[in-house]
Amino acid sequence: MDDIGTDHVDEIVEQWAVERPELDSTPLHVIGRISRLSDVIDEQLRPVFAAFGLGDGDFDVLATLRRNGPPFELTPTELAARTMVTSGAVSKRVDRLVGAGLVDRRVSDADGRGRHVRLTGRGQALIDEAYPVHLRNEARLLAGLSAVERDQLAALLRKAGASVDEARVPDMRT
Repeated sequence: MDDIGTDHVDEIVEQWAVERPELDSTPLHVIGRISRLSDVIDEQLRPVFAAFGLGDGDFDVLATLRRNGPPFELTPTELAARTMVTSGAVSKRVDRLVGAGLVDRRVSDADGRGRHVRLTGRGQALIDEAYPVHLRNEARLLAGLSAVERDQLAALLRKAGASVDEARVPDMRT
């Protein structure tokens, strides 16, 4: 791995080591960088979505429906689970996309009370055009990493994700 020197997170950890040496501030090396990267990555992804008239949540719904395969439809509950947002957030996103003619809602054949959200032909054409541009943008953001480094990072992030998922929120006052 190339030595790229220190960054802002290193400086923060060093400052805490001076001010509170009895505390282990080293988790900031990971969490601080993930948090910063999340913000920067979101900032770099949004212009691509905007170029297609979409917000990041809109893109997420369209991409989720498209990757689900024919007939490119899911229930709102399935969309919420696969996009990892609340059903209320899915509802707002779907409302916007229905208004734009990119998805439609239909009554479930199996249960007249249930609803399905389906990608329209226009929605499929848009996501099929936007997704390759999105992938090129993501590849651009990771261009400083070799293929091996990307694989290693992906594995470590998967492991970190599992660790975070398994963690329980403790009483933070103790």
